[in-house]
Amino acid sequence: MKISQGLIMAVKSVLSNKLRTILSMLGILIGVATVIALVAMGKASSNEVASQVSTLGSPDSLSVTITGRGTVTSLSVDEALKLGDLNNVGGVAPITSTTGYAKYGRTQVSVSVEGITPEYEEVKDFSVQDGRYIAAPDINNKTKVALIGTQTAQDLFEDERVDPEDAVGRKITINGYIFTIVGLLESKGDSLTGSNDEKILIPISTAQKIFQVNGVTTINMKVTDTKQMSSVVSEVESTLYEKFRGNENAYRVLNQEEAMKTLNSVNETMNRQLIYVAAISLVVGGIGIMNIMLVSVTERTREIGIRKSLGAKKRDILFQFLVEAVVISGLGGLLGILIGNIASYIIGQVMKTPTEVPMNTMLLSFGFSAFVGVVFGYLPANKAASLRPVDALRHD
Repeated sequence: MKISQGLIMAVKSVLSNKLRTILSMLGILIGVATVIALVAMGKASSNEVASQVSTLGSPDSLSVTITGRGTVTSLSVDEALKLGDLNNVGGVAPITSTTGYAKYGRTQVSVSVEGITPEYEEVKDFSVQDGRYIAAPDINNKTKVALIGTQTAQDLFEDERVDPEDAVGRKITINGYIFTIVGLLESKGDSLTGSNDEKILIPISTAQKIFQVNGVTTINMKVTDTKQMSSVVSEVESTLYEKFRGNENAYRVLNQEEAMKTLNSVNETMNRQLIYVAAISLVVGGIGIMNIMLVSVTERTREIGIRKSLGAKKRDILFQFLVEAVVISGLGGLLGILIGNIASYIIGQVMKTPTEVPMNTMLLSFGFSAFVGVVFGYLPANKAASLRPVDALRHD
């Protein structure tokens, strides 16, 4: 029997039993669609992680957090600035961070207040959209000036019917102290550490005075050569290790590259586990195909006997039933790919993150579905091909 003839006969047989075919391919369809949807979800999660990590700073940024554990609990501004003398460090921005209460008119909000230096703008890449930045004289004179985030401006001025864009020049109180707003920060959105738009920046010397703190809580650094990031991290850790008398719990050093690797590793592990679950669904679908094909062999026993008595060989019968199994699983795979892509689009809309289904994932899913058809279709096909013509013709 010619291959083309066997294909035509197999396809006709599949199409003549539409309900059975649909029920047979349902398991494969669900399995493939689930794999594609999970891959799309994983890609969306990876994109979201990359977006969130990018808000921590550029790839050449380095962050040091002072936890304050041990006998030596703080690092002064001058000591933090000395880290700028290390090799390949292009800028240092020490920060004192706390929570304060800002008030304008009758409106009061709780907000993150950060004491900063002028280097904050370049190191953190966080500029103003209106007004000016905090300057060196503000630090030296402990001036009560402030930069305000867009969301904080909206929260403070909304009830007072003041346009947030007109914030520059207005006076607000922070924990009872009167401050003049000299700049409106650009919008940065949310990050892993919280909202970048719900904050107020003031001179670090002023923050230390009104909040009665001496040390810094965070140090942001810019590395001139990202290839030397590891050596810079080692030097920073060595300096802090000596400062905090060997207490490694008193500080944490984090760079964006390492954070990205860690988060992606966790993300990939979770996605891999989910795909394993989806693969089980494909195997279950294959078992369903085998069951339906075994029923089909029983129902078509007389047909097989007639074909064999007319000269059909064992390989012809085997080929036809295998093709039927592959057609069923292949159609299920194609429909699964279609539904999986639709699901990925919906996931992207819900998560508000771009999703992407790689072409190799779709090809692999389709190939695996066809493979499942061959594996689980072989037993019924072999059973049909092994029937003796005489016994097959006697079958009721």
